[in-house]
Amino acid sequence: MSPEGKKLLNIIILGFGFMFMFTAFQTCGNIEQTVIKSFNSSEFHGSGYTSMAIIYGVFSASNLIAPSVVTVIGPQLSMFFSGLLYSGYIAMFIYPYTWSFYTASVLVGIAAAVLWTAQGNVLAINSTDSTSGRNSGIFWALLQFSLFFGNLYIYCAWHGHVHITDKDRRTVFISLTVISLVGCFLFFLIRKPDPEPCPSEESESEQQAESTESCSVAASLRPSLCSQALDAFFKACKMFVTKEMLLLSVSIGYTGLELTFYSGVYGTCIGAMTRFGHDAKSLIGLSGICIGIGEILGGGMFGMLNKWNRFGRNPVVLLGLITHFVAFYLIFLNIASDAPLAPEAGTELQAYITPSVGVALLCSFLLGLGDSCFNTQLLSIIIFVFRNNSAPAFAVFKFIQSIMAALAFFYSNYLLLHWQLLILVLVGFLGSVTFFMAEWMAESNRRESDYDSI
Repeated sequence: MSPEGKKLLNIIILGFGFMFMFTAFQTCGNIEQTVIKSFNSSEFHGSGYTSMAIIYGVFSASNLIAPSVVTVIGPQLSMFFSGLLYSGYIAMFIYPYTWSFYTASVLVGIAAAVLWTAQGNVLAINSTDSTSGRNSGIFWALLQFSLFFGNLYIYCAWHGHVHITDKDRRTVFISLTVISLVGCFLFFLIRKPDPEPCPSEESESEQQAESTESCSVAASLRPSLCSQALDAFFKACKMFVTKEMLLLSVSIGYTGLELTFYSGVYGTCIGAMTRFGHDAKSLIGLSGICIGIGEILGGGMFGMLNKWNRFGRNPVVLLGLITHFVAFYLIFLNIASDAPLAPEAGTELQAYITPSVGVALLCSFLLGLGDSCFNTQLLSIIIFVFRNNSAPAFAVFKFIQSIMAALAFFYSNYLLLHWQLLILVLVGFLGSVTFFMAEWMAESNRRESDYDSI
C-alpha cells in the first residue's frame, strides 16, 4: 500500500473507532436526563445536566496535561485507555449509584481530554495541506454516523413507551457498553505512517555516513519523557495566547455551547413536550437520527467531496451560522419555554405555534448540519495553522470547547429555553466574525510564505 493510502486507511479506522465509541456515549448523553427522571430508586439523586457539567469542566482543566500524556504513552494507547473509561461511564447506568455516577463523570472528563488530543494528533500526522479538508470531513462524517445508529436503536427500543422501566434501561446500557468497547479495540489497527522521503536523492550516498552519525548524536541528546511532557505543556500554554488561537477561541467556544444544546438539552425538550403525543420519549431517538443525518451530510459535502476549498472556509461557516439561526428561530416558535426544566410528566405549555413533530425534527437536522459546518472548518484551519504543534493545538481547542460546554450544561439546569437560544445567537454571530478574521489571517500568511519561497 502506498504511503498516502496507508494514511487514508488510518483516518478511516480512526473514524470507525470513534463511531462505535460515540454511538454509545452520545446516545447515553442524549437520553441520560430522561432516564434519570424515570429511576425507581430513592437512593439515586443525580442530574444528567450536572454530570455533563462535571465532565466538561474536568475535560477543560485536563486539557492542560493531555498533550503531556499523549507525548509520553503515544496517541494509540492514549485513545485505548481513554475509551475504557468512557465504557465504564456507560456501564455505570446498568446499576447506578449517585457516588459512582459523579465519580465516573470526573474520570470521563480526564479521559476525554486525552482522547481528543490524541485524535487531533493522529489526524494531523496523517494529513497534508492538500488532504486536511478531506480527512477532516471523512473523520467527521464517520464520527457522526454514531448519532444515526445509536438513536435509531433508542427509537426502536422505546417506541410507544411513556415510562422507561429498569429493564429497558439495563438492556440499552449493556448494549451501549459492548459497542463502546468494540471502538476501543479498533484503535490498535492504526499504523504509524511512513516517514517523509528525503528531499534529494542525488546526495543520498554522500550523506549516508553523515546521516548515520547525526542520528546517533540525536539519539544521545533526545530529551527524557519528563522533559517532553513539560515541553508539550508549555507549548499548549503559549499557543493559547497566539493571535490565531485567540480569534478562533470564540467560534470554538460557540461549538461547545451548541454541543450542549443539541446533544443534551434539545432531546430533553422534545421528550418533555406532551403535546407531541404519547410517543414523545421515542422522538428523542428520532431527533438524534435527524441530527446525525445533518452531521453526516455536512461532513460529506464540505470534507469528503472537498469542493469548497477553492472558496476558502468562510462560506461554509457562514452557511452553518445561517442554518443554526433558522433552527433557533423555529425552536423558539415550536417548543415551550419551560421544556428544559420540565418534570418527567412533561409540560402542557405551548409556544407560539401549534407544536409540530415535523418542525422539531427539521430543527434537529439543521442543528446537525450547522454543527458540521463549524467543526469541519475548525478542524481544517487548526491542522493548517498549527501543523507542527498539533497535539498542543487540539488540546487548546478542546479546552475552550469543553469549558463552554460545561458552562452551558450548568446554566441548562436553571435557564428557560428562550434565554438559552439568545445566548447561542449572540455567541454564534460573534464566533463567526472572529473565524472570518482568523481565516483571512491564515490565507495572508500562506500567500506570504508562497511568495517568499519563489
